Order: sequence, then structure tokens, then C-alpha cells
Amino acid sequence: MVKEGYYFGVPLLLIGGAAFFLHWRIAAYLFLFLALFVFSFFRDPDRVIPSHPGAIVSPGDGRVVVVQDEDYAGKPGKRVSIFLAVWNVHVNRSPAAGRITKMEYRPGKFVAAMRASASAENEQNIFTLSTDAGELVFKQIAGLIARRVVSWKKVGDMVARGERIGLVRFGSRVDLWVPKQAEILAKVGQNVKGGSSILASWPALNNNPALDRNAVDDMNPVATGKRS
Repeated sequence: MVKEGYYFGVPLLLIGGAAFFLHWRIAAYLFLFLALFVFSFFRDPDRVIPSHPGAIVSPGDGRVVVVQDEDYAGKPGKRVSIFLAVWNVHVNRSPAAGRITKMEYRPGKFVAAMRASASAENEQNIFTLSTDAGELVFKQIAGLIARRVVSWKKVGDMVARGERIGLVRFGSRVDLWVPKQAEILAKVGQNVKGGSSILASWPALNNNPALDRNAVDDMNPVATGKRS
């Protein structure tokens, strides 16, 4: 679990315990339920990071809601959008290995993350990642309930494929933009996992199949006992 889970969950747990002590049973059950929900929401499981050359992995957990051609900064490419429900893991991960060359925070609206307009209108962090093959872009996007996008990285940081880069609180959306040379493998309606599901293949990424520092080699996940 990420540290934010303790900030939100422990106070609820303490209030629930106090309510039990005072015999306020309904309130106690309510606060304990909320504490368990918060702890679950901020869970941070290890993931098996694919080492396949050219793999671009999902920045987040959830369901693919958009796959379409889209230009970005005048460059032709393709966008994949993923909706994160409140029961999904909300820790976001880097889709590829490289250097973060630009980060832009854009304040905005908080329309439902399922809506197509959320990609352009909602509060978001935009990461430009320079890889050995070129640039790709991914976004953390707030939603109707999620009102906070959190990044743990800064411009100039090197990141590995599948490395944790931040989170969005309580329901959200992540977008991935890749240049036209990449082949999109994701399908609308597909459920994906951050860091482990391959969304696209970009053969030019051959030279940098880096793994998450906290992940295990996908060649032998059973022997490690790690869960995905």
C-alpha cells in the first residue's frame, strides 16, 4: 500500500475504534468499512513487467474505453484511454523506459472520466517520455470523484518500463499516446493492469527492455510467489 493510504485510512480506523468503545455501533461499522475501502483503494501490488523488446505497457489498471488515431503536437499517432473505477489499483506506471523530458500540470474540470471530453477538459498531469526510439506521452487524468493527480517524478528523471510514477485518487483515467510507427494491441473493452499489460508494440524500442526496480522477471513469476 502506498503511504497515502495510511494518511486517509488510519484516522477512519481510529474513529471507528472510538465509536465501538462508545457503543455507537452503526457509526463504528461505517467508519471501519470506509477504512477498509481506503486501504484497498491505495493497495500497490507488485507486477510482472514484460521484458519483450518493443513492448509498451499500460500506465494504469482499468478498462480500455478509447483506441483511436490522434495527432499530438502536430505529430500523427494513436491514443489509448483507460478508465479506472474505484475498485481498480490507482498507482500509475511508466509505459516504457526513458527520461521524462517534460511534465505539465493542467488544472481543469472534473467531469466523469468515462466521458470522451475528460481527456481534454479535466485536471491532468502530462508526461513526455523520451525513449531510445522517440517520444511518447501519457497522462494522469482526474475524474468526477478523483480530485487529485499526484506525481512522484520530476523532469529529468530516468524511469524503467513499468516503474511507479504516481497515482490518481478515487476513480480516474489514464491516456497513452504513441507515434504512428507503434502497433496498437489493446482493444476497446479490454481489462488491463498497469505495468504488466502490453498496449502497443514499437519495434524500435529494442534497446531498452528495462524492468521495474520492484518487479520480478516475467520468465518465472510462479517461483517468486509474486501476485499480479
